[in-house]
Amino acid sequence: MKTIGLISANYGSTEFGALLQNRTLASLPYGGRYRLIDFALSNMANAGITTVGVIAPVNSGSLIDHVGVGNPWNLGRKSGGLFLMPGSVYGMQRSGSRFLMRDLLKCDKLFTKDDADYVIMSGSSDVWNIDFEPLIKAHAESGKPITMVYKKVARGEEFQGYFLDINEYGNVTGINMESYGWSNYFADCFIIDRKYMIEFMNWYSALEYMDMIEIIRDNLGTVEIGTFEFRGYLGKIKNPWEFLKVNQAMTDYDIRNEVFCNPERPVFTKIQDEAPAFHFPEADVRNSVISAGCRIEGRVENSIIFRSCHVAKGAVVRNSVIMMHGIIGEGAVLDNVIADKYVTINPGVKIYGGEKDPVIIGKDGRI
Repeated sequence: MKTIGLISANYGSTEFGALLQNRTLASLPYGGRYRLIDFALSNMANAGITTVGVIAPVNSGSLIDHVGVGNPWNLGRKSGGLFLMPGSVYGMQRSGSRFLMRDLLKCDKLFTKDDADYVIMSGSSDVWNIDFEPLIKAHAESGKPITMVYKKVARGEEFQGYFLDINEYGNVTGINMESYGWSNYFADCFIIDRKYMIEFMNWYSALEYMDMIEIIRDNLGTVEIGTFEFRGYLGKIKNPWEFLKVNQAMTDYDIRNEVFCNPERPVFTKIQDEAPAFHFPEADVRNSVISAGCRIEGRVENSIIFRSCHVAKGAVVRNSVIMMHGIIGEGAVLDNVIADKYVTINPGVKIYGGEKDPVIIGKDGRI
């Protein structure tokens, strides 16, 4: 059962402000050394998928620089491989929308030129490690044209995106934008028969301004949609608060082991060598991730510090994410802050964000 992959990266959110000024959400740094798209690419590579298309947005410079020709994911090959395909100029900004029909129509050659049986379509901003092989098998056995992946969540009201109503036969009976209490949260991922995908694009080409999931929702009475439950960790990132929370999840032993320590499903990324981190004698680091090349003299709590950062003596970084080459001056205090690359915080400066309203400092910022 040959399967190819399509990753949608042509979407974002105005809530991220300066963080997405010159990059897509898919290329946002994560966890000290990764980019968000690494998880979608790794999930497909670990399932043996050797043909993967990525729908790239206009501001795709950082994305192209990161993925290159796909060598870290074994996609730099003569047959198949990684295909970066330009999406529409105006990508998706609506909450939960990922699969813009206009983008899919522009990338139709991925479906028409291949002889695969199935296509796995995935968003690019989720932190998870899923085994796609059981999904492919379940979809093939079901005989249904589409199978949507979901995760049960205890408090649907805390999430942004689509929620699925599922009947006793495992079929989707409704797709909603809001839910409360225990809910079936759509994981921005589904598998579809390739031939059915071609027919789908022909049927609904006039609705190119809509998201594919919206079209499916409006036509549930005419097509049988199956489901597949994912029971592992799913870190959804649709706003800065979720970005901060999902980064901090890296400090949880169980989550870190599940996502990053499975020898059969490693998470690949572009390699950048650095010297080991150096902790000065006076450094105080608690429940944090400190990346290679860092020099830590001050105090770091519940935070993610990316490569080649310097936290000076007397500085305090708490509940924050500091991206590459950040400099936190002596005596400075940061709490609930997301600092982009090459940010400099001058000595003695104190910045406090809210738990669900972190302060964002753009690239090259100096405060």
